[in-house]
Amino acid sequence: MKELLADRHIFGNELCELGKTHPDFVVCNADTKACNLEHFADLFPERAFSIGIAEQDMTDIAAGLAACGNKVFISTFAVFATMRACEQVRTFICHPKLNVTILGTHTGLQVGGDGATHAAVEDVGILSTFPNMTIIQPADGVSAKAMADAAVDFSGPLYVRLHRNAVPDFYDPLTYHFEFGKAVTVADYGTDLTIISSGILLSKAAEAARILRSREIGARLLDMETIKPLDREAVIRAARETGAILTIEDHSIFNGLGAACAEVIVETIPVPMQRIGIPDCFGESGDPELLYREHGMDTDSIVRRAVELVERKKRMN
Repeated sequence: MKELLADRHIFGNELCELGKTHPDFVVCNADTKACNLEHFADLFPERAFSIGIAEQDMTDIAAGLAACGNKVFISTFAVFATMRACEQVRTFICHPKLNVTILGTHTGLQVGGDGATHAAVEDVGILSTFPNMTIIQPADGVSAKAMADAAVDFSGPLYVRLHRNAVPDFYDPLTYHFEFGKAVTVADYGTDLTIISSGILLSKAAEAARILRSREIGARLLDMETIKPLDREAVIRAARETGAILTIEDHSIFNGLGAACAEVIVETIPVPMQRIGIPDCFGESGDPELLYREHGMDTDSIVRRAVELVERKKRMN
């Protein structure tokens, strides 16, 4: 049986493999063992730098390496990459548009076992406000591996939002393809509403869409793998063709995926919309599945919110 690995480990393992054929990137670690990139030093000691638990210093060093013409990957927990080193990311990476990819791990409510302070539920909201920053998020190991391949050839500031725990693969590695800035149509069961997901909750959204179909409610499901820049055309087309939008994210509902979609919809084609995510609160300690249920991010809650949204759409029409 294939061993299940978290997408953070799959991403890091793929970078170690890519290092054999791509000699033009270097890696900086914060001594957090966030995504197996500590093994990069075993393979390429001259291209790996362990900075220690000092994310601000690591970000500054990465900026210096990038300013000298290197492609740089830095890795640490997302709470440290986006908050402890916030000013350094903004001023020394994004402002000069340097070629640095930030791997932020342990995001969302999956981190319940590590404690509330380590749950990054604000990271997308922080980094999405920085000009020149691109933000992507895999839903499983297959998409994480493909994103690692794409990230090596990407130029400019890039944030990859990775997760703590292993999940079964959702995508088929033989048919899956990642493209920056493009949403993936995962399912298209009808035109009653569109569900837009990003990241680890995609499998729950897919199961909810199947349950809705059994209840004769047709949902389109999009995986918004690139959160910034958002695939505006996909959002507008979904709003026009299905008339209702439900977003799902393991992130605060403020300034995340749902907020980005809402901005597009209200400016272009206003339709009924609901956002599922973390309300105005911090992350919590506890079993992730219990936390998802508490915040209405489990499959049953997604189905219930979708039914309510479709009923609202009918009343408005």
